Amino acid sequence: MAAHGGGEYKDLIVFLAAAGVVVPLFNRLKISPVLGFLAAGVLLGPDGLARFADRAPWLGTLTISDAQQIRSLSELGVAFLLFMIGLELSWERLKAMRKMVFGLGLTQVVLCTVGIAAVLMLMGQPLVSAAVLGMGLALSSTAVVMPVMAERGRLGGATGRATFSILLAQDLAVAPILITVTVLAAMAQEGVTPAGEFDPSVLGPALFTLVPAAIGLALIVVLGRLVLRPMFRSVAKARSKGQGQELFVAASLLVVVGAGLAAQAAGLSMSLGALVAGLLLAETEFRREVEVSIEPFKGLLLGVFFVGVGIALDLDAVAADPAAVFGLAAGLTLLKAGIIYGAARAWGVKNRNAIETALVLGPAGEFAFVILGAGLVEGIASPAFTQTILVAATISMFSVPLMALIADRLLRKVAPAQPDLPPEALVPSGAHGEVLIVGFGRVGRLVGEMLHEHGQSFMALDANAVTVAKGRAEGSNVFYGDAARADMLDKCGIESVRAVVVTMDAPTKVDEVVAAVRSARPEVILIARARDSRHAERLYRLGVTDAVPETTEASLQLAENTLVDLGVPMGLVLASIHERRDRFRKLFQEAMPDDAPARRPRALRSTQRS
Repeated sequence: MAAHGGGEYKDLIVFLAAAGVVVPLFNRLKISPVLGFLAAGVLLGPDGLARFADRAPWLGTLTISDAQQIRSLSELGVAFLLFMIGLELSWERLKAMRKMVFGLGLTQVVLCTVGIAAVLMLMGQPLVSAAVLGMGLALSSTAVVMPVMAERGRLGGATGRATFSILLAQDLAVAPILITVTVLAAMAQEGVTPAGEFDPSVLGPALFTLVPAAIGLALIVVLGRLVLRPMFRSVAKARSKGQGQELFVAASLLVVVGAGLAAQAAGLSMSLGALVAGLLLAETEFRREVEVSIEPFKGLLLGVFFVGVGIALDLDAVAADPAAVFGLAAGLTLLKAGIIYGAARAWGVKNRNAIETALVLGPAGEFAFVILGAGLVEGIASPAFTQTILVAATISMFSVPLMALIADRLLRKVAPAQPDLPPEALVPSGAHGEVLIVGFGRVGRLVGEMLHEHGQSFMALDANAVTVAKGRAEGSNVFYGDAARADMLDKCGIESVRAVVVTMDAPTKVDEVVAAVRSARPEVILIARARDSRHAERLYRLGVTDAVPETTEASLQLAENTLVDLGVPMGLVLASIHERRDRFRKLFQEAMPDDAPARRPRALRSTQRS
């Protein structure tokens, strides 16, 4: 009988231990954790510490012995990455950035594919092989580049906008590239010669092999539209009854894995199915909540993917001909950088921004391993040459922080920095809004209507699925989610909103949201609905800019209507009402410490309620 001493989980334990050390260490050093996972894979793989296991057997317990198991888990990491990309590919974002995405971005993908393929053909590769390798290497690493740019504070400027546009276009290109690889694989099986020549008559049969895949993809889309919204609505209702956050996590995992397996059954890749599922969920009101729910899983599984990439790095191949491998990596980076620079300048990007964008996007990306892996399995490209390309691609990914540093040093000598773009350059208009309304029931809806009437954009958040569905049916920009969670506020653009209005009728929940908002944005205008005068005092202590107690406002409104109906002049009534309201506000604020984070109300605020 097989022993059950936990040995079958050793590789998983080694990975988790490495993640626990690598991520904090690299964060402290201000280096992308992705590079740490790559380095951990190299160190813990068969070409790393395992080489010395014969001399020191205890090293065997610190290495990953079953690389295939890690690679199987890494497929889930890629699926989650594509699922998150699908969630972010909203029509609003694409519409706002359409010129840069579909102009500069797609130009880069096409030109880099053609340029790399042409160089590979000059090196003796057949047409089909060069095309597949070119498509794989044309893409850059979103997982490495975006954190590096964020750490250097470059996402808010023109460079960040150009970089983000190109990466977004590359994300859009993944699905067509995967389908193209499938077509080329089918053509290879139908009669492509080793020289890369093929009979055009095999194109029809090759495309015919995609019919089951197309049918399967159509079924995924149709079933997704019919099932996803009702399923998540049901989960949201169960959660509102106290079932917990784990139901949302489970539903999100089910969608990613289920869509991936359905795509595999139809002859497509698991990642393509996850991408489609993300695109479908992006149209629903549950998009923000799903993003928050699966973010931890995506990061961990992506870590597995990059560890697998590091394990696959053949150090023997590097040692056998380091000049060729490093030369190939440098050549790839410089070729892509030159093409991206030219494309950026052609689309109107300023010189210094084009240089920085080109340098950070020059190295290869994680999708090279997905796409070239598919090509290798299907027998399109030579296994030996593909492996050399993957080794060079891995080395080039390690160079992203170095390229960012070179760009920074180089640009200091070129020209003065251009003024940074506002945050709206990266966040399309309408994606968030100037005001965040928390709670979209009767009161929240009325607040939204008044904001709209006066030309103020808003985004609303509510934890009741029925309320959200009703609001979206009316055309309001409302999403499902819990605003008491910092990560949800971040997804809703808390850093850029001008004001937050909390309209819920549950005092405890209002307190939680107010505390979360104040923690995220100490200076933002924060107006909250209070149950009574005591609740208003508590909210002022928590830091609201203004609290509106229901009982006080109802009393003042009743008094106002009564006096007007009795014939008292309207001006006198409004003046006395405003005076009484200010008196109540001062009483509420007496309980607020002098160093409380609340913003003192402005004098005009009382007249605004008239």
